[in-house]
Amino acid sequence: MGERGDRRDGAPTGRYKAVSWEFKNEIADRAAANRLDSRVVDRSLVELSALAFQALVNALFALVYHGLWRQRGRDYFASWGVAWGLYALRIGCISVFLLTQREVWLVLHQGLTGVVALQLLLAALQFSRGVRWQRRYLLLAIPAFAWAWISIMLIHDMRLAGSVSAALLSGVTFWTARVFFRYGRGRGSRAATGLAATFLVWGLHHLDYPLLRPLGAGILFGVFADVLLIGAVSVQTLFLVLGEERRALAARSTQLEDMARRLLQAQEDERRRIARELHDEAGQALTAVKIELDLEGRAEAAERVGQVLAQVRDLSNLLRPSALDNLGLLPALRGLVEDFSSRTRIEARFDAPETFPQLAPDRQVVIYRVAQEALTNVARHSGAAHVTVGLDASNGGVRMTVEDDGRGAAGEPVANLGLLGMRERVAAAGGTLHTSGEPGRGFRVVVELPVATGSAC
Repeated sequence: MGERGDRRDGAPTGRYKAVSWEFKNEIADRAAANRLDSRVVDRSLVELSALAFQALVNALFALVYHGLWRQRGRDYFASWGVAWGLYALRIGCISVFLLTQREVWLVLHQGLTGVVALQLLLAALQFSRGVRWQRRYLLLAIPAFAWAWISIMLIHDMRLAGSVSAALLSGVTFWTARVFFRYGRGRGSRAATGLAATFLVWGLHHLDYPLLRPLGAGILFGVFADVLLIGAVSVQTLFLVLGEERRALAARSTQLEDMARRLLQAQEDERRRIARELHDEAGQALTAVKIELDLEGRAEAAERVGQVLAQVRDLSNLLRPSALDNLGLLPALRGLVEDFSSRTRIEARFDAPETFPQLAPDRQVVIYRVAQEALTNVARHSGAAHVTVGLDASNGGVRMTVEDDGRGAAGEPVANLGLLGMRERVAAAGGTLHTSGEPGRGFRVVVELPVATGSAC
């Protein structure tokens, strides 16, 4: 009755106490196991999601560089694209290993790690030294995969495999940093120096593989660091390439400007030579013929020879005005305007100050040729009744305007050969040329040149 009374009072006996505690412990163990399994599943899901994000980032970078290679045709773009594509494949291999625990995927992951490092080094050498791709470079992938197979499948020592792979990977990455550092120091490129610093940090980061990530441990840290470094490398690479192309374009523009300047100078020299020959040789010969015809009383023939002689002199003056060489810029422009008015019957006026700064001969030629071409355009296209050529010096420069009251033009005029020639001459002299006009209200050409001292004007 005591036992029954005890059971009725709710106090279990010793035997029942033992069963009860065993049952409670079993329930607690099961609950702990479930919580552990849940944490493992949650951690695996987070790690795989992080790896998927990293693979997506690398795949996007691979597509970007592939597009740049298709557009620009540069080999280093293709190498960078292949490197980021292989990096995404490498991440896929470690992800499959985490799901299946099959060591063959780990072998592929380790082998691809070395191949990616070599591919990035190849891209750096292609960019900095112009190294060309050769098929024998594919043989370098054999040692990477062979060591991964030996260390994982035969030795079964992941720490040894990771340590050796990390050391080799860091060495190749440091080599890449050295390539970019030397390139940046030689070219004065900050982008290349920054890229070298990023590869240096990445090489140090590779050394944490055997410490923090044996068999997939520390994946979240690795993904975070890799995404930051890969993003930094890609962005700095694009800035580096754009900077180099901008520098190459500037150098090309300088070469073109120098070539245009030399061509214009050669053109002026040739014009001067032809004008001198016309004046000295053909002009003197025609003058002698005219004198002989006058002495023989052949007035009609002498008159025709005189007309030809006048045309030869006009042609010589158009090629190279003697007044520009003998008298200076202001008399040459004044004679040009007066001759234009007499030939075209368009009222032309020349406005210039009494005193004018000295200009170098090349500046004088530029101003004269631009005024000559602008007046030619007025006669051919404007239908104007009046035109004004103004010349002034202010603010350390020379300003010339050619303005007419013709039909004008809406917006930017069509770039014909004459206008292009004027722009080229002014740009070669370091100046600027602006045009403006409105329909029915005339057209205006403004030239501004820096003053370069020379002969008196």
